[in-house]
Amino acid sequence: MKRDVGVIVVAAGSGSRTGGGSQELKQFRWVAGKPMLLHSIQTFQARADVAMVVCVLPREYVGDPPPWIFQSDADRLLLSVGGRERSESVANGLEDLPTECEIVVIHDAARPLVTSETIGRVIDEARQGNGAVAAIPVVDTLKRVESNGKVIETVDRFGLWRAQTPQAFPRKAIERAHREARDADRIATDDAALCEQIGLPVVVVRGSERAQKITEEIDFALVEALSIFRE
Repeated sequence: MKRDVGVIVVAAGSGSRTGGGSQELKQFRWVAGKPMLLHSIQTFQARADVAMVVCVLPREYVGDPPPWIFQSDADRLLLSVGGRERSESVANGLEDLPTECEIVVIHDAARPLVTSETIGRVIDEARQGNGAVAAIPVVDTLKRVESNGKVIETVDRFGLWRAQTPQAFPRKAIERAHREARDADRIATDDAALCEQIGLPVVVVRGSERAQKITEEIDFALVEALSIFRE
């Protein structure tokens, strides 16, 4: 199999919202049997088509990373410096990817239980020339509310999906999206939105409930529970 996939794992955040009194970065904390970040590195490197995994870390950890990060294929691992914003961190990772990486997968380290099946689905779409977003259909009733909590309306959930990562793109497309966003001083909450802003095709593929994002302290316990289930 041709190794033409480059992966950017975004792990440059401070993780302050998790709280819990820990001084350790969220992405370095143990969950489901290993450090959170290591889950993603090992899952992506298990794929034969992945040429390189670039981990984007806070600047102070790039030169002195935790030793467990090398419990992986060191020949397919690079460390990159995080930026002030997520988009800057991804752009730094893009610059460090080897030239042979024609498909780019972007993943948040805060989703440690990403499945191989989901990764395969986004890569397959990227090979067809699309941006691809792992996502889950919205099943809850949605309410739009004012700042005081008063309900304004019930939002029709038809066609609404909860975006996750990984997201995958043809390399030229995602590089163009980041370049034009930077030039126009535009921001977005994920990389797919940058492609949408300039009219590049983006599709959703079925994600996984196991890909829970760890944002708050309680999410560690939830991911521990989800880790025992296999899809």
